[in-house]
Amino acid sequence: MTMQTTSSVSERALLLLEIIAKADEPPTLSELMSAIQLPKATTHRFVSLLEQLGFVRRAVDGRRYEIGHRLTSLALDGMRHSFAMAPRRAILSSLVEEIGETCNITMIDGDRLTYLDRVESDWPLQFRLKIGSHVPLHCTASGKIFLAFAPSLRKTLLRSQPLQRYTPHTLTTAPQIESAVATIRKTAVGTDNGEFMEGMAAAAVPIYDARNRLCATVAVHGPITRLPLERALSFVPALKRAARAIEKSLVPAAVSHPADSLALQPLA
Repeated sequence: MTMQTTSSVSERALLLLEIIAKADEPPTLSELMSAIQLPKATTHRFVSLLEQLGFVRRAVDGRRYEIGHRLTSLALDGMRHSFAMAPRRAILSSLVEEIGETCNITMIDGDRLTYLDRVESDWPLQFRLKIGSHVPLHCTASGKIFLAFAPSLRKTLLRSQPLQRYTPHTLTTAPQIESAVATIRKTAVGTDNGEFMEGMAAAAVPIYDARNRLCATVAVHGPITRLPLERALSFVPALKRAARAIEKSLVPAAVSHPADSLALQPLA
């Protein structure tokens, strides 16, 4: 598809939005100009419109553009609805039946995590976090996975110190976080041993999309009295099997979409 066939304002704006969403690092205005092949003034006008509408926002450095709160909210709403109907719900239910503990799927939402889906075990004693709940990154098993594999996200978080202490075990300093994520980068397993909620342990593993990018996590959590961290870690093989099954349920990469060539080549 040539730019002559993408002349409408709405189509160009959507194409820019897709380029920003697919970029591995937030692009600059110059990179967006090269990607969409439009003059600087025109590109800036489209990006400014998207920024005003909340679909795009400036990155911390003020020069780069990343997805905004409205696009994130739209994506999460779509994912929540798809999780309710897709095989992923069945995969999570089967996992809970296999290991006998509550499991969840989370996704990044700005500087926090959000629960996309959750299936509870039959135990009467539970830590109940509803679908759509938000939790911090620095003291949750899933959150630390995102921090481990997203350096820019980790830098942004550490610049916002002091980090909130939720329990006596919460990691709140940069050295503590860096040490924890260094281990996660080796094991690809996140842990929470009473760091977010007193008396709760959790283990999480990553879920990758069709382009091999971290997009979500699957985790198990429960009371330490029943699920000490060592037992939670014993479920990692089952968590990883569920993660691979969920990955297979994701929509495969489309064949040669025009935005792919525009976004990936100039922004590499």
